[in-house]
Amino acid sequence: MAALIMIAFLFLGEQILSLIGKDVNSFAVAGAFVIFFLALEMILGIALFKEDAHEVASIVPLAFPIIAGAGTMTTLLYLRAEYDLINIIIAILINILIFYIILKSSSRLEKILCKQGIKIIRKVFGIILLAIAVKLFATNVGKIVV
Repeated sequence: MAALIMIAFLFLGEQILSLIGKDVNSFAVAGAFVIFFLALEMILGIALFKEDAHEVASIVPLAFPIIAGAGTMTTLLYLRAEYDLINIIIAILINILIFYIILKSSSRLEKILCKQGIKIIRKVFGIILLAIAVKLFATNVGKIVV
């Protein structure tokens, strides 16, 4: 389901943004902030975002905002400007497959990596995510039309 949401946003994202009067660059800068704060959470081990109320979580499956959330949508719009659609769709499908495999084997991976290994991987991927946020911000902030 997350793959369908991402592919739909890939095709409809710009139209949705224009419908509400926002351009892709503004969305990318806003998404860069979201990705930046998610990266800070990963690197520093703190919680900046509050969990949604239980009523909301029961309506929308918990994984969708994580897999196909604001950062993902921003990245998709950014990638659309840089790469061919077929390449992005293939990347989405491969990403979902890898994500599925990792989720299915997460208990085994947790035993193999132990808590320290998970912390290290989380910080490394947090730094990578931080670099993506900085690049996304730097690329789009100058293109915003006021």
